[in-house]
Amino acid sequence: MDSQTKSSLVAETVAAIKGVPTKSDLKLLLEQNVLVVDFNKLDGDKRIMTCTLREDMKPLVVKDDTKKVREMSDAVVNVWDLTAQAWRSFRYDRMNNAEIVEIYKEEWFRYDDNG
Repeated sequence: MDSQTKSSLVAETVAAIKGVPTKSDLKLLLEQNVLVVDFNKLDGDKRIMTCTLREDMKPLVVKDDTKKVREMSDAVVNVWDLTAQAWRSFRYDRMNNAEIVEIYKEEWFRYDDNG
């Protein structure tokens, strides 16, 4: 068994033990749903965030050469926080739970000029 396969099996086992989706499954869930994610911040505080990566809810990406783009760690999950209406991130290994939101709020949707 190669190291990538071992690493994948370890990740799946840890996710199963914690009762959370794997990082790749989490990304798919975020692209298709709104999730309430419970995680611990680096300072130990617990945080609950309603977030998504749905195209109809996150802002359009506009290239802005004046802003510096940071390198993101592979351990970090970047999401659109629907409450703060801002990009946020959390460390995957600090996630405690993720639940799909069943009822959406109207203000979560991004509308263009046509609709």
